[in-house]
Amino acid sequence: MSEKQELNVAELVENEKNKTNVNCTHCGSLMLKPGCADYVESEYDLPETHKKKRPAPDAGPTEFPCEKLKHFWVINDMFTFENIGFSHTVDQTKYLICADCEIGPVGYHDLQTKRCYVALQRVKHVNA
Repeated sequence: MSEKQELNVAELVENEKNKTNVNCTHCGSLMLKPGCADYVESEYDLPETHKKKRPAPDAGPTEFPCEKLKHFWVINDMFTFENIGFSHTVDQTKYLICADCEIGPVGYHDLQTKRCYVALQRVKHVNA
């Protein structure tokens, strides 16, 4: 789901947690079961999904086109995920990708807090 599309957060949140399964938008792989993540609003510039590599060896992270997102599922323990992959570290952050099809980033892992953030706009929500 693109951020430009309408996101109805109320349909996805129940008791401040994810109400549905959280799946990959590309392959449908299950990432999180219902009730495993807390909802938070926090702005973050997440690189666009179609970029996999830096354009040049000397290019910095600011050269990646980014999308400002603000709706996230926060996961306190990375072992809560059913399926997730991690990128190499970039500025104290690892990006989250689908472990099956490697599409991403769907979110990020903050190495200082050890929390994972999955953007609601980058995943599919499916009733269990």
